Amino acid sequence: MTEFEPRPAPARDAGGHPFERDLDRTPANYVPLTPVSLLARAAAAVGARVAVIDGDRRLTYGDLYARCRRLASGLASRGIGRLDTVAILAPNVPEMIEAHFAVPMLGAVLNPLNTRLDAATIAFSLAHGGARALIVEAEYADLAAQALAELGRPLLVVAIGATEIADAIPYEALLDAGDPDYAWAGPADEWQSLCLLYTSGTTGDPKGAVYSHRGAYLQALGNAVTFGLTAESVYLWTLPMFHCSGWSYPWASVAACATQICLRKVEPAAIFRLIAEHGVTHLCGAPIVLSMIAHAPEADRVTFPQRVRCAVGGAAPSSTIIRTMEELGFQVLHLYGATESYGPATVCLAQPDWTDLSEADRYARMARQGVPLATLEAAQVVDPETDRPVPRDGMTVGEICLRGNTVMKGYLGNPEATARALAGGWYRTGDLAVWHPDGSVEIKDRAKDIIISGGENISSLEVEEVLMRHPAVMLAAVVARPDPTWGESPCAFLEVKPGTEPPTDRELIAFCRERMARFKVPKTVLFGPLPKTSTGKIQKFVLRDRARGL
Repeated sequence: MTEFEPRPAPARDAGGHPFERDLDRTPANYVPLTPVSLLARAAAAVGARVAVIDGDRRLTYGDLYARCRRLASGLASRGIGRLDTVAILAPNVPEMIEAHFAVPMLGAVLNPLNTRLDAATIAFSLAHGGARALIVEAEYADLAAQALAELGRPLLVVAIGATEIADAIPYEALLDAGDPDYAWAGPADEWQSLCLLYTSGTTGDPKGAVYSHRGAYLQALGNAVTFGLTAESVYLWTLPMFHCSGWSYPWASVAACATQICLRKVEPAAIFRLIAEHGVTHLCGAPIVLSMIAHAPEADRVTFPQRVRCAVGGAAPSSTIIRTMEELGFQVLHLYGATESYGPATVCLAQPDWTDLSEADRYARMARQGVPLATLEAAQVVDPETDRPVPRDGMTVGEICLRGNTVMKGYLGNPEATARALAGGWYRTGDLAVWHPDGSVEIKDRAKDIIISGGENISSLEVEEVLMRHPAVMLAAVVARPDPTWGESPCAFLEVKPGTEPPTDRELIAFCRERMARFKVPKTVLFGPLPKTSTGKIQKFVLRDRARGL
């Protein structure tokens, strides 16, 4: 048995072993885990502390708990109950945080919807998830109305702010009618479903990952420990709460009794202002968010005395971005995960000997995906052909696999996709990586993004890292372009920094040749805005289509 194989559960001793006999689960020693209990505890412990700031609005933990209980009570009075789906279409506003606690109080399932999707996809999600209710913020009322028309069946609609959606109930009116002392029971089973999160669906219909109360509770604690959240922390919402339930940080922030700052739209000027005004200590985001901060115009920048911890997920930030962020007062922490793993699953933990490394070597270490969070059971890199762990040599490429309580229950209504994703007792991420001797993993590419040129594998991430060292390049994406001689060759799509003249193709190719093997150097270079998902990830499937058409 290897260290990553699950141990079978021991059978109970029929004869009554002393360590089993008369030592049963009771309400005194066993309570199903749920993130809702974290809010109840915070309200009891620090009820007067500010929990949420939204512009001039302030909610204490006592206020937040009462509002969540009112919302749960109001929804219950409208017939919403156990395992009913309540969708929400809203930006990063306090009501999004409230929904992450109020809906689970009922034993219902929260379905945060991506506000940047089209009406047809929103309607698909509402239909597939079996939504009984939709909470919608006024900014997205038109989108919601179109989706509801396409859905073709009535829903209980609760409107945050003024909307013209027919028969919508005002959110505050629903709360006013609710009971601030509503006696929520919590789940009877911590495996009970809590959230439904749809993947981006780059091909075919989106898949709905289902979270449990147990997983959300443990992920909250894992995030709080990993990111160093405390009661003195101030967390700024630069990450959409609809994305993996905000990487589970609505629950993690409350677990730490921290203060959350709402931000509707990611704008560098607003980010700098809020950091200085409220003493922000933590924020999260995709690499595009770091890029926006790092390349913010001087006029948008505000100095602040504190060091801000900045967690980034997705592709590793370039060394140039890390250096600039450090100079601006940020401490970058690289996380890795997926919708299927409640957000972050691994973290790049700094090691004591890193202080002795050169700047280039330290940044290279910081870009690794790292080791499992304390609440994830295990991560490994396996040979896709044999399912055996690859050597920890930092060179052999395999697929990252995850296992633990913070892996989704599965995809709603899609047993085939669930079976593929969780085959062999592991979540198969589809990300290709190497395993280092210290146990950390380092992504080399998505399986579909590897470029095979003349029989040689080329990591698009490696080429992108080199390109982003060029002083004029802000963002880089490299994909395969069909090549009559080599089969495939690297094709680079680039965004330049604002106010910067694009370098010539020849200049960039020469820049790359000085820094990598010649067969890895892009043969095609194109400039222009890069297509991105709603969470800031570059849509390489769009770029692959463009490259094929060149």
